[in-house]
Amino acid sequence: MELKLATAEKQVLEELVKLVQSRGLCGENGGWKEFLDAKDKKKIGSPNDPSKRSHDELVAFLTTFKKKQDLQVLKCHANFLLIEKLEQECPVQSLVRLTVEHPAYSVDYSFEPHSEDWFVSDVGVKTSKVMESTDLVAVDCEMVLCDNGTEGLVRVGVVDRDLKVILDEFVKPDKPVVDYRTDITGITAEDIGKATLSLVDIQETLQPFLSNGAILVGHNKDLEVLKIDHPKVMDTALVFKYPNARKPRRASLNNLCKSILGYEVRKAGVSHDCVNDATAAMKLALAVIEKRANTTIPPSKEMLEVEKAKLFIHKIPHNVTSEELEQVLSGEFTLDVKPAKTSRGCYCAFVIFRSSEEADQAFENVDGDQGQDSFGLPQKLVIFKLTSGSRVSIYVRKMVEDGSA
Repeated sequence: MELKLATAEKQVLEELVKLVQSRGLCGENGGWKEFLDAKDKKKIGSPNDPSKRSHDELVAFLTTFKKKQDLQVLKCHANFLLIEKLEQECPVQSLVRLTVEHPAYSVDYSFEPHSEDWFVSDVGVKTSKVMESTDLVAVDCEMVLCDNGTEGLVRVGVVDRDLKVILDEFVKPDKPVVDYRTDITGITAEDIGKATLSLVDIQETLQPFLSNGAILVGHNKDLEVLKIDHPKVMDTALVFKYPNARKPRRASLNNLCKSILGYEVRKAGVSHDCVNDATAAMKLALAVIEKRANTTIPPSKEMLEVEKAKLFIHKIPHNVTSEELEQVLSGEFTLDVKPAKTSRGCYCAFVIFRSSEEADQAFENVDGDQGQDSFGLPQKLVIFKLTSGSRVSIYVRKMVEDGSA
């Protein structure tokens, strides 16, 4: 695996040499110091600082690295530098920036792609023109459960910006399958028995697009199962968000399509189709780029109904038991308690009713002073006596605003 460095920007090369120095990595002729000693035999006081050396000198040193694991490390660091640049300098890459800026990005994309079966994109060491490319490729995968508990790739769908199908193939998993998840994937053992492509074949098909700087569009963590590390990603699960979310709550691809595109990509009871899903992800990306669709979306009617059938109790002192908490509310419900982060801290709980009407009635029946929380949601301050005789206060809050449809 060759790392083409001649077209890389000098600043990128400087940072790669600094990485090599910090990690003590050695090429075929040793490390950075050994390289300079051999090169500058007759010179005295030659600078070791990579920024003081020429572009050609940096390239000459870095091309002495031949081991795949070392090259993976260099590519990953160059891609990391590219992500930083996209965040700061490139407004046309708004979809990538929105993905990278999401709090879940560092978790979802914290790969360790230095094993033999990973493909690491080399876009981070390309010219600015390639790095700033706005080409789009959308991908979606179907996975099965393998006998070691991991997910195995069994089908891949890829479409380009014009919604032309680039790839629609079954993939032979490298481990025995214990659950084909046919009701979800629509894939059977017979389908997999006919598969001839491997994971490496899929990576090789995608490689030209990624190396040319295309933004890889998808929903959730397909890159992990594809074992591809590419810095220019638009993840629809991270780009779009609900308003006033108290924690990063991800919209499903189906809800996004209903809210933004006006159609359901998945009908109830119908198995997934990765080409349809890849096409939907691409349409969502184009809706933002070409039609300036708002990335903050209203919750679906079904989601609002689920939320309206709940109440939220918070700032519950640690000495209040679940049984005592239940006495504050009327009606039939289940209590979903969330533990406190510290042994002496307050905890919270969701109260789940059978319908929004029952939740509304229970809130009305709560004896307490009504106000609003910081998001403007209705809540009541409740003061009551515990079995121990002490008095405590809690807050009972609705999950959505009154009148939300």
